[in-house]
Amino acid sequence: MSSLLEGKVAVITGGSSGIGRATALAFAAEGARVAIGARRAAESEETIRLIQAQGGEAIFVPTDVTRADQVQRLMDAAVDRWQRLDLAFNNAGIGGTGFVPTQHYSEQVWDEVIDINLKGVFLAMKCEIPHMLKSSGGAIVNMSSVAGLIGGPVGIAYYASKHGVIGVTKAAAMEYAKAGIRVNAVCPAVIRTAMAEDIFDGDRGAAALAAHPLGRFGTPEEVADAVVFLCSNKASFITGHALPVDAGLLAR
Repeated sequence: MSSLLEGKVAVITGGSSGIGRATALAFAAEGARVAIGARRAAESEETIRLIQAQGGEAIFVPTDVTRADQVQRLMDAAVDRWQRLDLAFNNAGIGGTGFVPTQHYSEQVWDEVIDINLKGVFLAMKCEIPHMLKSSGGAIVNMSSVAGLIGGPVGIAYYASKHGVIGVTKAAAMEYAKAGIRVNAVCPAVIRTAMAEDIFDGDRGAAALAAHPLGRFGTPEEVADAVVFLCSNKASFITGHALPVDAGLLAR
């Protein structure tokens, strides 16, 4: 039985840990060759070793997603190595300052969150799409959040960036649908990663857990499975969609 992504070439930003690493491993397990762009070299190299240990092919390209030249270098490196680009998971992101009211929110932190979470997705798509057009199509998944679909107290810049990701996802999906490029977003609820660790404990953790009808937080692998599905031919009629991966949080 063939794998879902056999023969495909994929790029992942923020593939050094958490959801990015889990998705890189899932892509490779389904037959894709993977180029990882991230700032943290040691953690990214560990992701590469894990992929190679399971028999996959992967490369790491140091990448700051706020820098257009570095994002372009990542995409070019994947194409130079494997002569095509089919799939992308634009995942790199930060949380900013959590649980700080707008009146006290730092302008510097705002700029950093918007630059990485939103501008980074824009730059990635800008550099990915020309390569995908040469390959007669492709699939892009952008990392949003349930915070892209609702409001809340986690921090205004995070909500703004994740709402923005859904906007650019829908815009690009409409622009490139007839060219065979599908563009979707995933919207996880609370996932057990280092970035979300300040949510897990105490009263705040109990309240967050109570908001998840399944009664638990998610795992990086569960988000990775959703990304693999959206990138595969099993999602061939899905584009411009923001898919919650949220234990039923948004069904309330």
